[in-house]
Amino acid sequence: MKYSVEIQSGSSWTQYHQQLKHVAETTLAHASAESGSLTIVLTDKGTIRELNRVYAGDDHATDVLSFVDGTILPENDRRYFGDVIIAVDVAREQAESAGHSLQSELNLLVVHGVLHLLGHDHSGPEEKRAMWSAQQEVLHDLDVTLGTERIEQ
Repeated sequence: MKYSVEIQSGSSWTQYHQQLKHVAETTLAHASAESGSLTIVLTDKGTIRELNRVYAGDDHATDVLSFVDGTILPENDRRYFGDVIIAVDVAREQAESAGHSLQSELNLLVVHGVLHLLGHDHSGPEEKRAMWSAQQEVLHDLDVTLGTERIEQ
């Protein structure tokens, strides 16, 4: 399959772009997703809090939001899966708390966000088990090591 991943961020986070693109592509391939594209936006706590308030009705900063699109782009007849928005400062706090690197935390959040774009959910116990299982498989394939407590949150 052919995947296109665009990453948008401020200049202080560009060192993460290549790895996060690879993580997103690996997640899409692992899920046998059709050819398509998505965008990852690295942002700050204030921006994600506002997005969370406006679109989810939750007035707090979160680590990752996924906005599913699903349209077929007329220029290439490929699906646009949607957008994954990550608050880097929230990810940094979570990484420090869990005792692993910011890169590992960002990898986890990209996998999690992309799985949401592909229809995974964790609203019920069965859905959560399926999503966490897929998440762990992708992280294992990427050789990302996180504490069990962080993977299962």
